[in-house]
Amino acid sequence: MRDHEPHPGPTGQRLSTKETAELLGVKPETVYAYVSRGQLSSRRVPGGRGSTFDAKEVEGLARRNRRESSATSGTGGELSVRTRITLIDTDRYYFRGVDATELAARHSYEEVAEWLWTGQLRPGATFTAPEATVTAARRAVDAMPQHTAPTDRLRVAAIAAAAADPLRFDLSEEAVLGTARSLIPTLVAALPLARHDHRDDGPLAHRLWARLSKRTADDSSLRALDTALALLIDHDLAASTLAVRVAASARAHAYAAVSAGLGVIEGPLHGAAGGLAHKLLLEVIDQGDAAPVIADELRAGRRIPGLGHRLYSGEDPRARALFDLLEDIPGAAPALAAARDIVATTARHAPLHANVDLALGVLTASSGMPATASETIFAVARTAGWIAHALEEYEERPLRMRPSGHYVGPRPPRPLPE
Repeated sequence: MRDHEPHPGPTGQRLSTKETAELLGVKPETVYAYVSRGQLSSRRVPGGRGSTFDAKEVEGLARRNRRESSATSGTGGELSVRTRITLIDTDRYYFRGVDATELAARHSYEEVAEWLWTGQLRPGATFTAPEATVTAARRAVDAMPQHTAPTDRLRVAAIAAAAADPLRFDLSEEAVLGTARSLIPTLVAALPLARHDHRDDGPLAHRLWARLSKRTADDSSLRALDTALALLIDHDLAASTLAVRVAASARAHAYAAVSAGLGVIEGPLHGAAGGLAHKLLLEVIDQGDAAPVIADELRAGRRIPGLGHRLYSGEDPRARALFDLLEDIPGAAPALAAARDIVATTARHAPLHANVDLALGVLTASSGMPATASETIFAVARTAGWIAHALEEYEERPLRMRPSGHYVGPRPPRPLPE
């Protein structure tokens, strides 16, 4: 029997691969991709090379795809994507229905990441990477120029780790989770050490601290960094997360999807905002007053970094959670006072609240870290969220994140240019 001929079965009508592809509006090879991800079941044709599919199961998948396509298109000109990961509602946000700030206060970054990926907590979870992968990533990063930015180093580390993994194209949940648990510590291990007497083990926040500050970290500082990582794991469909989902929709492997996210956060309107807040805080501390600094920013036509958020009418809940911990850090008082001065000065004219970038700036500025440290913290933290979104997207219809262009150029036909 040929593959394009329907084959009736005892459980009802069965469809050929060709008929299934036509009903779903996809190519025949995509039908088998559905099978590999468990979204369709197939039955080999006795004595033949083709497969058949249950008509009711195919029709059910077609209906789901149509609903998902409608949900993805959104309303009001904005993209809307169904997700079970993060909800932002009434100045609070939730990971899989659980208050994210409470999770971050009670659990480590690794434990919150596991919750985001699987919906299950793994008490004491610690991420480790194969030595061969770390060596490959470090070798690639060490070959870069001395002035290279941290996000450039992270992107190169991700690419090197991918090249060292022959199983990177396995998109099963188990394989992607294995990638996530080794990729995140690889990214950290590939960054140059600020403290060379550091033992590279223990919680991820401890390993990351040694790459951001030459100071010996006290318990309060380590707790603040670990909490910051957990708070920043995900935040709905931010620009970098959308890039990750587009890559995953095209079935790019997890390393490539993370690389897409890393490419987006370098923009000043996304991952770099904490560094701008860091510099603003140092300037306020140097001048002893926020008013002239804010005036200079506004005169130059720049928005004040660390203030306001389009998703929160009140204070960013991530900022409040982090500010509470920063109160316990020795030496953080000047940066905290500068942050309060910035908020109070701008509040005279605009009802803007502190966001997490300002809190991150206080953490980095008071811990002897460079201004780029907040971008590194953001990137490492968000990698776990990107993996969660990639996992979710791998379960969806391939290439659904493919909008149609609205052409506004000259209408054809036009003569060939001379």
